[in-house]
Amino acid sequence: MKPITQKLPLTENSSFISRTYRTPNFEVPWHYHIEYELILFTEGSGMSFIGNYIGEFETGDIFFLAKDLPHTFQKREKDLITSAIVVQFREDCWGKDFFLSDECAHIRDLFAISEQGLKISGTSRSLLTNIIEGLENTKGFQRIISLCNCLNIIASSSDYTLLSTGMVRQSNSKGNDKIDKIFDFTINSFKEPVGLKEAASAANMSVPAFCAYFKKCTKKTYNTFLNEIRIGYACRLLANTGKPISQVCFESGFQSLQNFNKQFYKLKQVTPSGYRKNTSGN
Repeated sequence: MKPITQKLPLTENSSFISRTYRTPNFEVPWHYHIEYELILFTEGSGMSFIGNYIGEFETGDIFFLAKDLPHTFQKREKDLITSAIVVQFREDCWGKDFFLSDECAHIRDLFAISEQGLKISGTSRSLLTNIIEGLENTKGFQRIISLCNCLNIIASSSDYTLLSTGMVRQSNSKGNDKIDKIFDFTINSFKEPVGLKEAASAANMSVPAFCAYFKKCTKKTYNTFLNEIRIGYACRLLANTGKPISQVCFESGFQSLQNFNKQFYKLKQVTPSGYRKNTSGN
């Protein structure tokens, strides 16, 4: 399935959107849009998929994403309430030349690196939280000032982590459709015993062509990508449930405990039991 292309629900009197999306309106599949996005999670936790990055999100986390960067945030459990304040704006929201001014040079630099996706941390996260929380109800010119402050805070510091190592978005939509189908298939099927054959079939490709194509697009092998998703999900189970490690292994899509332990240590540099101990504080 091709990722959803979201359309910004602007009103006649607004140049950008700031709105809270809460379960069931939070749940959005693999998608992208022509707007830049600043998102603050106010409830819930789960897995984040941004470009070729797989990681976790928690309440209080803030991400800044470039336009046309495919992403989705999947909540930890089916019945978990999740919500976020989402700010979306177009590059020309204040006129096509606004961000081309000399004063906005550092903002243009921010737009460029945001193609990888940014997770905000440190002092910047604290400053941004207060502004974003108030932005939804801010009126008039102060809305513009507030959003500019957000961009300036991010662009003027190094309080962020770059996430995706870069996906090749091809100029023709047919080429993009393939990688989008693969991501969508994997996100929805990783708990099952899927592998190269099934993923290649989802993209309507032979296994050798699929392997070469996926590596070219994501800079990693499909098995690495699949293991990252499975280990990320396993981390959530280890940190938030008391399920035995063997059960976590199989629920995360692994077929053997030995391979699960091997892949977990390879990605996290700690054993599953060690990870659980570290996250539980015991």
